[in-house]
Amino acid sequence: MPEGPEIRIAADKVQKALTAYNIGEVWFAFPQLKHYEEILQGARVKRVDTKGKAMLIRFDNGYTIYSHNQLYGKWYIRAAYSYPKTNRQLRLALHNEKYSALLYSASDIEVLRDEEVPIHPFVSRVGPDILSENVTEQYLKERFLRKEFKGRRWSSLLLDQGFIGGVGNYLRSEILFVAGIYPNKRPIECTDEELRRAACAVKKLMIQSYETRGITNDLQLVEKLKKQGEERSSYRHWVFEREGEACRIDGTDIVKIIAGSRRLYYCPTCQKES
Repeated sequence: MPEGPEIRIAADKVQKALTAYNIGEVWFAFPQLKHYEEILQGARVKRVDTKGKAMLIRFDNGYTIYSHNQLYGKWYIRAAYSYPKTNRQLRLALHNEKYSALLYSASDIEVLRDEEVPIHPFVSRVGPDILSENVTEQYLKERFLRKEFKGRRWSSLLLDQGFIGGVGNYLRSEILFVAGIYPNKRPIECTDEELRRAACAVKKLMIQSYETRGITNDLQLVEKLKKQGEERSSYRHWVFEREGEACRIDGTDIVKIIAGSRRLYYCPTCQKES
């Protein structure tokens, strides 16, 4: 499933393609949305926001298209009415005189009035979006110790979209490694320094992943590994998908466990249990 940085990157592309010209045609695959095609035709996209893993396409006539890519959804930006060769199913098409923004394979699509967006079931419960909102490290530290979060294991907490929007599986492993926190530890068991490092890691890695299209490793080390001929899959992450390989800090073998039914990677010495 795409994580927050990937959705923000897609939103940037959709925004760039659609804001310059009025929408000429809208097409929805789902019958319950068909009547919105005429309502949105001729409107202009003001901007494209994200909230965690959801995208919000804002129109100047008071409507918003909400979409969630879920596991398989994918946006394509093409020349107007130029469709890609793919086995995916087209769910939403937005055309202007120059571009088409095409959403394939996603089934979670709605049209909302602007005033309905804040009370939408997903939007209303999702946590702060680092890439779309002004979220400080101090705010995150305080959030970690809220009653509903402080007693839960980091390994499950970071995948809860109600905690922080947009964090997914690779970011979970990377955040905990950079913060030096054992995955099954709880915020209430952490020192103030650990909480500070966690807040810093959340912000830094979300922003870096967005700016680098998914790279969470140290960027100076990345450049060094590139010059050595390493492929992207080898230099992209600190620990994610590196089971049995040497930790980039101290050489300990990276361990893979299953937490929340999903893969989690960590270094037993950099992220000590005690």
